[in-house]
Amino acid sequence: MRYVCLIYNSADTDGTLTSAETDALIKAHFSFDDTLRQNSALIYADALEMPDKASVLRVRDGHVSLTDGPYVETKEHLAGFYVIEAADDAEAREIAASIPSARYGAVELRPVRLLTLPE
Repeated sequence: MRYVCLIYNSADTDGTLTSAETDALIKAHFSFDDTLRQNSALIYADALEMPDKASVLRVRDGHVSLTDGPYVETKEHLAGFYVIEAADDAEAREIAASIPSARYGAVELRPVRLLTLPE
């Protein structure tokens, strides 16, 4: 089964890590990525820019509205994601719990819904 692991960072923690802590976290992510690749569990992973770089688009009655970020008042923001392959929920939880950023924020684990065209 395919899962997405959404990494949320707390606004209270952003910018509080030292350079050494940030470097260690980045190295831990690259090492984690390598482990997932070796186990054929990694489909895709990436970090996201800060919320002030975000845009929200909505199309209503053929008109596009655009809102520049940050667009929600929250203490946490989506910072990155993994798309993984796991045999079941238990394996997916184990992988998600191993994501290095889980030590600083939260990881939302969600099964990917594979859509098919109706007959």
